Amino acid sequence: MDAQLAVTEEELREVLKASPFARIYDFRLDFVAYGECRLLMPFQEALERPGGIVSGSALMTAADVAMWLAIMTRLGKDAPAVTTEITTAFLSSARREEIICAAKVMRLGQRRIYGIAECRNDQGKLIAHHPINYIRLIHQTER
Repeated sequence: MDAQLAVTEEELREVLKASPFARIYDFRLDFVAYGECRLLMPFQEALERPGGIVSGSALMTAADVAMWLAIMTRLGKDAPAVTTEITTAFLSSARREEIICAAKVMRLGQRRIYGIAECRNDQGKLIAHHPINYIRLIHQTER
């Protein structure tokens, strides 16, 4: 039996639309499940680095945003959680192509959240692998 999402797909689309930094990348929500999210990042010349390669920072941002939304599927859209660490292994280059980035929450603790994201091209070729750590913020009233 699947667990119930803490946020709807439409709410996640609204989060993307309302986030000025996310709009730069034109992310599109492709798939959502409990603790999982997959985004599409269309090719944009503005995200190219010299040599015609999609910039590494764009791949890292796609991974981070996909994880951010995956966490929301478990905790809701208003749960305060921020990235504390992201490590990226660039395994191949993406050249003038759409990127598909899938993230999955692997462990959701009381304070720390650990997940994995992977960026692939539309042929399924693995471009980058990203272990990501988040921390859940505690408000003063919760202490």
